[in-house]
Amino acid sequence: MKCLMTGNEAIARGAWEAGVHYASAYPGTPSTEILENISEYKEIYSEWAPNEKVALESAIGAAFAGGRAIASMKHVGLNVAADPLFTSAYTGVNGGLMVISADDPGLHSSQDEQDNRYYARAAKIGMLEPSDSQEAKDFVKIALDLSEQFDMPILMRLTTRVCHSKSVVQLGEGRTEVPIVPYTKKDKFNPIPAISKQLHSKVEKNLRKLEEYANTTPLNTVIWGSKKVGIVSAGAAYQYAREVYGEEASYLKLGLTFPLPMKKIREFAAQVEQLIVIEELEPVMETEIRAAGIACVGKDKIPNEGELNPDILRKALLGEVHESIEYDASVVANRPPVMCAGCPHRGFFHELQKLKNVVTVSDIGCYGLAPKDIAICMGGGFSVAHGAQKVFNREGSGKRCVGIMGDSTFFHSGMTSMLEAVYNCSNVLLVVLDNRITGMTGHQQNPGSGFTLSEDPANITSIEDVARALGVKHIRTINPLKLDEVKSALAWGMDFEEPAVLITRWPCVLKKLSQADRDEFGNYKSVNMVDPDKCIGCKACVRTGCPALEYHADTKKVTIDRSQCVGCDVCAQVCPKSAISREVK
Repeated sequence: MKCLMTGNEAIARGAWEAGVHYASAYPGTPSTEILENISEYKEIYSEWAPNEKVALESAIGAAFAGGRAIASMKHVGLNVAADPLFTSAYTGVNGGLMVISADDPGLHSSQDEQDNRYYARAAKIGMLEPSDSQEAKDFVKIALDLSEQFDMPILMRLTTRVCHSKSVVQLGEGRTEVPIVPYTKKDKFNPIPAISKQLHSKVEKNLRKLEEYANTTPLNTVIWGSKKVGIVSAGAAYQYAREVYGEEASYLKLGLTFPLPMKKIREFAAQVEQLIVIEELEPVMETEIRAAGIACVGKDKIPNEGELNPDILRKALLGEVHESIEYDASVVANRPPVMCAGCPHRGFFHELQKLKNVVTVSDIGCYGLAPKDIAICMGGGFSVAHGAQKVFNREGSGKRCVGIMGDSTFFHSGMTSMLEAVYNCSNVLLVVLDNRITGMTGHQQNPGSGFTLSEDPANITSIEDVARALGVKHIRTINPLKLDEVKSALAWGMDFEEPAVLITRWPCVLKKLSQADRDEFGNYKSVNMVDPDKCIGCKACVRTGCPALEYHADTKKVTIDRSQCVGCDVCAQVCPKSAISREVK
């Protein structure tokens, strides 16, 4: 049977067909839907982990116990999981272990566009790169087979285009039930220095064997066309190259991209007039090919910033520019991304930005769309604020830092950074924006939500209890949509010369409310309206940033889009003329 699938959906299907026993992940675009779809296959035990490091460590444990295991994450998540990744290259596996990195060329939803192919080289593990959904499915079984054959974890590197684009997939006949390999106690699972020295030699030996395999496997295949141009490529970049050159070039399409099949590349290069290496982001393959003494064209013409596409390649390599529709860019409104209408974070940030001499250190999440001064990485909201505060105190600037992160981020890596501030007696205000779900990646459960990935009831981890256990003495929980409450709490938090924790607790406006949510928050959604006779067009409400509010230059009045408004009342609280009120039904 054939189906139209995204790459992420296809990987989930591939995991089921390949007999995977265990899968873990932390949600992060563009990888999120991999585990969400795996969870639909009940033969695979799947779960959300608090962060990527824990997800990979759990998958390693499952593989050591003899099961086939997968850990998936976005590219920056692999930074978090790098510690166990490198060590697992030494230990090897028992059951197959596959690590999925979904890279994000073009920064569609990320703070950087690092190229995680370097991780395969640094950790010295094999790497596969599918170019469409069919390969995404098929490569799962291949990765697990290779993992078991060569006794190493296998990295699968995806990109946003492969993750989210749909193509036709020929499904397998069913699930292959792979027996769990019996666990036996082995020295390699205990990599103390004396053992690791021996394991390192094994890693080098296995990598050489895998390179021999790379030169013979059909995963790396030649597609002959014109021999004037030969193209070495992989992943989505291969699809772009085919669209540009068609039959006017020959292709060495690589599926197993580390270690590179250098013998095969050399033979291919000898049969074409010009060799071009087409890859997204960094010159990973090109550097090795040039180092092997093989002349090629690559990043001297092709950009290493942003996502590639056929138009970029056509212009860079052929000097051709396709005609496009002309338009007047000056009339296009500059609309930056904003938080949703009714977002519980809006009221908090509206009051926070009024404070003077305050440095706002945010984190990675929906609240990253709010006004802020600094944002670095998951869990950095507290520790960056702490470090900055120590320097501000030293210079006597009088500046105060407010560190901010969401509930899922707090469980991901915020607890240790909160401990850093507590342990080192930092006078920072630490704010956890608890919207009762993992918001930005599409409402995945987390340790504070009360449910597992499979929607089974789970233990609820209280943010207040964790903060108190870490040694925080001053803790307050508020409704962030009550502006007076927010203003009072901010003043309270700034009044201490030691860490204070402020928790804003209100559900994401898009969240499907559980019964516990209804019991706690009630049926709060409504619609607001503007009285045109009272509205003076001052735009105070518009400055809250709510997309449901629209100012009309002709009438100098504001109206509210009923399809977006949920009656959060932030706009009503800032209106100086009380022109906004609940719509009477």
